[in-house]
Amino acid sequence: MQKTVYGVLARVFSVVLIIVGIAAIFGGNFAHGYVTDQLKQENLTMPSEDGVNALEDQASQDKLRPYIDEPMTTGPQAEAFANNYIWEHMMASSDGKGYQEVSGEYNAMAAELSDEEKATNEEFQALDSLRDSLFMGDTLRGMLLNAYGWWLLGTIAMYVGIGAIVVGVILGGVGFGPLRAKKTEAAAAGASTSKE
Repeated sequence: MQKTVYGVLARVFSVVLIIVGIAAIFGGNFAHGYVTDQLKQENLTMPSEDGVNALEDQASQDKLRPYIDEPMTTGPQAEAFANNYIWEHMMASSDGKGYQEVSGEYNAMAAELSDEEKATNEEFQALDSLRDSLFMGDTLRGMLLNAYGWWLLGTIAMYVGIGAIVVGVILGGVGFGPLRAKKTEAAAAGASTSKE
């Protein structure tokens, strides 16, 4: 009797896992396709050889080199562009300061200057331009890293789906194989029950 219960459970779970696995693979493919479609609409191109070579950080160069001059269509490309190209340019232009730090300097200087001085002070104008540039860089990085995040979730879903299908097939093999009650066993069990 126990063998029959385990066989039924193995068969049920095998079907459930295979269905879940197929759904996860479908979801992962959908996420990849959606990210690719959105990135294609932006019509972004990965940096050129000269652009990559101009970067000071060797690790950034190595990360970007496989994608030179390619259209940006995948999450890994978006992540490399955001973290190894945009970020490097932002840090080079601001001497390693982030947006918040530059914005704080801008606000402190704005509080000290009159409106006329703000319009003519070159240092203030340069700080304002840098602050805007860093803000735009952070915004673009955020969007690209969001695309990478969804791509990564899609990839994880596909691997989970494949794993679920493999486990489902194994359970199905066990449930429909060694744990399946044979007709003679079922008839014998039925006969013994009727005698009682």
